[in-house]
Amino acid sequence: MTTPIKLAIVLHDLRGGGAEKMMVRLANELAEGGDHIDLVLLTERGVTEKHVSSKVNIIDLNAPRTMTSVPRLVKYLKQSRPDRVLSALTHVNVIATIACLLTGMLKQLHTSERNAFSRDKLVNSDLSVKLAYFLAPYFYRWQPNPVIAVSQGVADELVRDTVVRESDTVTAPNPVLDNNFVDKQYSDSQHPWLANRHKPIIVAVGRLAEQKGFDVLIDAMAMVRKQMDCCLIIFGEGEDRAKLEDQVKQLQLGNNVDLPGYSSDVLTEMANADLFVLSSRFEGSPNVLVEAMSTGVAVIATDCPYGPDEILDGGQIGPLTKMENAENLAGAIVEQLSQEDTKRSLRLARAQTYTSQNASVRYRHLIVEAIG
Repeated sequence: MTTPIKLAIVLHDLRGGGAEKMMVRLANELAEGGDHIDLVLLTERGVTEKHVSSKVNIIDLNAPRTMTSVPRLVKYLKQSRPDRVLSALTHVNVIATIACLLTGMLKQLHTSERNAFSRDKLVNSDLSVKLAYFLAPYFYRWQPNPVIAVSQGVADELVRDTVVRESDTVTAPNPVLDNNFVDKQYSDSQHPWLANRHKPIIVAVGRLAEQKGFDVLIDAMAMVRKQMDCCLIIFGEGEDRAKLEDQVKQLQLGNNVDLPGYSSDVLTEMANADLFVLSSRFEGSPNVLVEAMSTGVAVIATDCPYGPDEILDGGQIGPLTKMENAENLAGAIVEQLSQEDTKRSLRLARAQTYTSQNASVRYRHLIVEAIG
């Protein structure tokens, strides 16, 4: 029987991003196993709070900004003295490193990188965040415990493009899925195209932003429509909505492409589709691809940095297409929709890697076996 530990998981907030959801899942699973978990929020709570287990203790530091939260985090660490500290996201990792250094707890700290580092740092123009991205690789090289990357691609990029050494990184899968996901029963879709399906339906999910490559997917859809009658539904919201809607209009795809916004049950929508497509330009480890696989639906993904290649076992579980290549993506879609799907069991088996239980076992091993 394992000895329970006191673990502080440090996040900026619970506003609903992928990192927040994954850390909440990890916190819940570890707490269920008997560990004492403090979920330490630097600034505020958010919509993901509703998913936090009653066994997890939420600590609000209520700092005005993430970058001004060091004194409050130092005070918490001095008072609580957790056995281990786990932080997620680059700018939070920098804050946690400074706070642990000031409290003599650097040996207890574990940091986690969630995305393609060189690309993600270009997305945010805030000067303090840019400073964090400059400092983080030096901190990862200097701190006693290796940074935990969500995929081997993320780890390899840190080594290739920064001062981080191979020995400064380890990997652990995201806790994307419930442990009993295979037994999940899906209801009827809420989207009318899926509820009354008369032609093949393709589904994509994500923030309507350049990173997700939906513009390339819509261009591919225009090519697919010349060969077969099918429809595309893109679930999500974001800053590129108007641009994507204009693209659909210009390509005269109004009857074949829909952007309905968020779905309250996106797994059900994916389960009722014929094909899921990930068209991203970069990721860290795309949780939505794993979620799609868990429903059994056929999948296609761009071979973007990073994650799809690992998740799809180099293309053995689902086709990998060239980035920024609508023609290549269109060809894969037509081929997938034109043939019998024989890889459902492979997708379900691969998805098992990303259950909350499997992820928590890996994280706990890395944390408990570490220095300090």
